[in-house]
Amino acid sequence: MHFFSTKRSRQLFGLYLAAAFAVTAGFGVQSHIKAAAYQHLLTNQYQHAFAELSTAVSELDIALQKGQYATTPVLASALCTQAYGKAMSAQMAIGELPYGNVELEQTASFLAKAGDYAMYLARAVQAGGGFTQEQRETLQALAAAAAALSGTIQSLQSDLSAGALTLEDLESVQNRLSRAAEDGGQYLAGSTYQTVESDFPEVPSLIYDGPFSEHIAGQTPKQLEGLPEISQDEARARAAQFLNLRPEIFASVSDGAGQIPTWSCSAMVDGGEVYVEVTKQGGRVLEVLSARTPGAPVLSREEAAAAAARFLEAQGYPSMTATYSMDQGNTLTVNFAATQGEMICYPDLVKVSIALDTGGVVGFEAQGYLMNHTERTFEAPAITLAQAQTRVGPGLHILSHQLALIPTGGGYEVLCHEFKCRTADERHYILYVNAQTGQEEKILLLLEDERGTLAI
Repeated sequence: MHFFSTKRSRQLFGLYLAAAFAVTAGFGVQSHIKAAAYQHLLTNQYQHAFAELSTAVSELDIALQKGQYATTPVLASALCTQAYGKAMSAQMAIGELPYGNVELEQTASFLAKAGDYAMYLARAVQAGGGFTQEQRETLQALAAAAAALSGTIQSLQSDLSAGALTLEDLESVQNRLSRAAEDGGQYLAGSTYQTVESDFPEVPSLIYDGPFSEHIAGQTPKQLEGLPEISQDEARARAAQFLNLRPEIFASVSDGAGQIPTWSCSAMVDGGEVYVEVTKQGGRVLEVLSARTPGAPVLSREEAAAAAARFLEAQGYPSMTATYSMDQGNTLTVNFAATQGEMICYPDLVKVSIALDTGGVVGFEAQGYLMNHTERTFEAPAITLAQAQTRVGPGLHILSHQLALIPTGGGYEVLCHEFKCRTADERHYILYVNAQTGQEEKILLLLEDERGTLAI
């Protein structure tokens, strides 16, 4: 009887085990089916995104071709706006592809430049009445580049549709890029986009008032002109002096070769690392970053803002005006702009961050000031205050006015009448009217809450 019970138990155990294997296998098959379905969905999404890219680049090409022959401001502006929209659509499509901005870096760069230049022309022709000959030639060159790019992408799209090529999934691209980083880039040759990037058409140099203009790369910091170079040891001493610390606690980190070459150093202060960049030319502190997390606040925002202003003046930044501030995790960051007479100069920007628990400086950034600050000379405004006020839209109640110098997208400067305004529902706007032409240059919305003010 005992033997029978043991034998039956073994038989039952075998049945349970077989059932368990069957259930496990079922889950495995089900998971495989779901994974395959998900992979198929991703593949379709990638192919759809590439098709959208092909269509958008083709339509960008058409809009640019038409634009170079437009002679009236209305049509020229409409076609340039259309080109901008197609460039943005193409960029969005690249963003949906696995590592699209890496794999199609030149393509993404061209789309950004072409779109921004087209939007610049859309605004320029409305103000000036038409294209200059140089602008038409640039449009023609952009159209030729877009046409060549469109042809390459359409050819690749045909191969994808015919099944001759496939788009890689995210994991495959990650693996290939990882191998490329380890082996000097040789595995990049496996990219589906190789033809697009290797046969990229020549892109014209853009000279305009925008962020992709060639002249921007040649800009030099006005505040550092004629100043001597300093050594790495001198940079550590400047960093220590700036923060009222001992030089020996700073260790050199690296040197930077950006638009403003710097020496960088760091030190442990109050339990957190402080990183400082000092300009090689002139030895001016460019940036300070502190990794310390401030504790419970002791200072009010008003006290912290006053401490930031005193710090700036002590460091040789006279005539600075606080504009906006933001409380970020017991740290108050205050934006300052230089003033010249009654005019505020927004390109000359300095940011100072104060820890609300100690009142110490935990952040500093002066690139705008070092690049742009100088004594400026201007013609008297051609547009009077009364004339500029007529540009303020209905529904806006003017709270204050002053002259302001604002930066353009290409690093130029425009003198404006600045109007701070309030709406009936208590929202605040800032309107800038060109002091020479009377044109509206910019409108900012002020987002205000308990943390501070943000201008967008």
